[in-house]
Amino acid sequence: MPMAILYHEEKHIFTLQTTRTTYQMKVDEFGFLLHLYYGGKITGQMDYLLTYQDRGFSGNPFDTGNDRTYSMDVLPQEYPCLGSGDYRSSALVIRNGDGSECCDLRYVGYQIKKGKYGLSGFPAVYADEKEAETLEILMEDPVSKVQVVLLYGVLEGEDVITRSARIINQGEGSVVVEKAASACLDFLGGNYDMISFYGRHAMERNFQRIPIRHGNFVIGSRRGTSSHQYNPAVMIAESGTSEDAGRCYGMVFVYSGNFMAEAEMDQYDHTRVLMGLQSDLFHYPLSGGEELLVPETILGYSGNGFGRLSRMYHKCIREHICRGKYKDQPRPVLINSWEAAYFNLSGETILKLAKDAAGLGMDMVVMDDGWFGKREDDNSGLGDWQVNEKKLGCTLGDLISNVNALGVKFGIWIEPEMISEDSDFYREHGDWVMRIPGRKPVRARNQLVLDFSRQDVREHVFGQICQVLDQGNIEYVKWDMNRSLADIYSLEDVQGKVTYDYVLGVYDFLEKLMQRYPDLLIEGCSGGGGRFDAGMLYYTPQIWCSDNTDAVDRLRIQYGTSFFYPVSAVGSHVSAVPNHQTGRNVSLSARGVTAMAGTFGYELDTGTLTEEEKEEIREQVKKYKKYESLIRTGDYYRLSDPFKDPYASWMFVSMDKRQALLNVVMLEMHGNMTISYVRLRGLEPEASYQDVGTGKCYYGSALMEAGLPMPAQMGEYLAYQIELKII
Repeated sequence: MPMAILYHEEKHIFTLQTTRTTYQMKVDEFGFLLHLYYGGKITGQMDYLLTYQDRGFSGNPFDTGNDRTYSMDVLPQEYPCLGSGDYRSSALVIRNGDGSECCDLRYVGYQIKKGKYGLSGFPAVYADEKEAETLEILMEDPVSKVQVVLLYGVLEGEDVITRSARIINQGEGSVVVEKAASACLDFLGGNYDMISFYGRHAMERNFQRIPIRHGNFVIGSRRGTSSHQYNPAVMIAESGTSEDAGRCYGMVFVYSGNFMAEAEMDQYDHTRVLMGLQSDLFHYPLSGGEELLVPETILGYSGNGFGRLSRMYHKCIREHICRGKYKDQPRPVLINSWEAAYFNLSGETILKLAKDAAGLGMDMVVMDDGWFGKREDDNSGLGDWQVNEKKLGCTLGDLISNVNALGVKFGIWIEPEMISEDSDFYREHGDWVMRIPGRKPVRARNQLVLDFSRQDVREHVFGQICQVLDQGNIEYVKWDMNRSLADIYSLEDVQGKVTYDYVLGVYDFLEKLMQRYPDLLIEGCSGGGGRFDAGMLYYTPQIWCSDNTDAVDRLRIQYGTSFFYPVSAVGSHVSAVPNHQTGRNVSLSARGVTAMAGTFGYELDTGTLTEEEKEEIREQVKKYKKYESLIRTGDYYRLSDPFKDPYASWMFVSMDKRQALLNVVMLEMHGNMTISYVRLRGLEPEASYQDVGTGKCYYGSALMEAGLPMPAQMGEYLAYQIELKII
């Protein structure tokens, strides 16, 4: 295997090579680490791109003497620091013991290692020695002795480069880390757009494209989670880049808490993009010998538009982030009790759902909120993780056995990070919540947040949850988190560390749960998609995409989600109509096609279904199971923009391109309706594909260049699934 990481001794240039990309940086004569290039694969050294001239009001390092042409305010850098004479956005801000905010990192040395580095206590891309190499570059401030180990992981075959940093205080005094990014990309020229994904509860990850102009564009979260409002993943694209053409870059933060992504065009039209920890509510002290790990950013580049970049991230997350039994296995088709019964559930309710699920071909029933403590609504009971046997009418073990006897698996809902004031747990351990002394707490959904930065709190809750999970054959857990953090304070933690340590605590809890129950499928959730990020996918291979189950809204939510996250990670269900969030009526067919762009399941009261609807659901379940492998592992192609086009369309193509599944949902219907021609992607141009349903044959090139006309039928939200096979 050729080396993916090369070092040019004479020029002090590091070159990272993947199959299609090159990343290059240089240690210059003063020990600064300068960024040279990231993009399509090239040969040679790119230091010729650096230019030097006198720039007014851009300072010069003391080392350069009388040379006014050298300024950190102009040069592209790998890890820019505040206080070095660079007035642009910084990747690192250090407050020293004397109160000064300054860090002057200089090169010390490097190591190249086989395999991919890991981050203790944090999620990160993983790969074996045949798949990856690691570059460690040691930088140090000669005065404060603050060291930064820049970590680069190169997965050559996946076209992935990861970046992280270890910040170590090797000095005798204390310092405070005020800001820390894991990745910086400096571009010397070009006109770029910043693509981010904004939203709100029940309408997450809307596509937003904004030209990067002079000044700063910043997104992020101060909510303690990655949030519904902004996803910790962005694209930087040349103007005009589309699905199939143009240069674009991706930055995905492997973290589930507060984050910040910044894009800035400076005075000389250079562009800088940073991804890292949110600087607000973050003041991390380091005594001598202590260190801070900055969560990882996954970098990607495509010279052929967004589609290729998305598929690269899909494969990376599916194969090098997700773990556990279900990483490469079909997920059970389930029915969840929430929209069927809400809090009014009983053992009889769950058993009835399980019987119906068995008759409809489903694999699992999930008992959602309401099974524990005094939990009749969302105002009480959280934290009392004891089964309410009176409400169920039986023990949990008996209920699970009865469900399993029907040939149906059993799953359960939990919300370990939260507590109700009206609970026995709170009355006994009220000091375990996050609350600022002397102030009334901020409530949300009438619940408070347990201080998961504290090990004693986590261990107590872990013991409660394990006592529940040990009562029977529970094969699935839906882990929910239904509010943002507001009262940022801990009785047993340094306050500037709390938001960081809280997320570490969540990861610690999840890791222990995975180790104790290795066959358990955990689905992440935070009011739906409020913590839909690569960090959570390291522990939960699927995440409830949104609390909004309306099919038309879901088409748009799933569209935005698809730019970075694989279909196998998307929890998506068929729900009742009129929809409980929007009141909209959508055909069962369209609801089914939409939900098949995910892990697939149902969220409705089976007792209200007609016989015709039950038969249609049986056929949907059969169809999903038939195509499950193609949906989970095939290449995903977006064929339309559901925010602009009259239809939503996407397709799955097998790795060998011999099979494809086209999905279309019509979003508009008018009198004397025009015909929509859907252009396919990812097929073999010279191959002949047969429509399995009609027997008609088409060449791949024709389907991709001219498209396939959709039937001219009357009706609202008509949906089509077309299987194509090479003959």
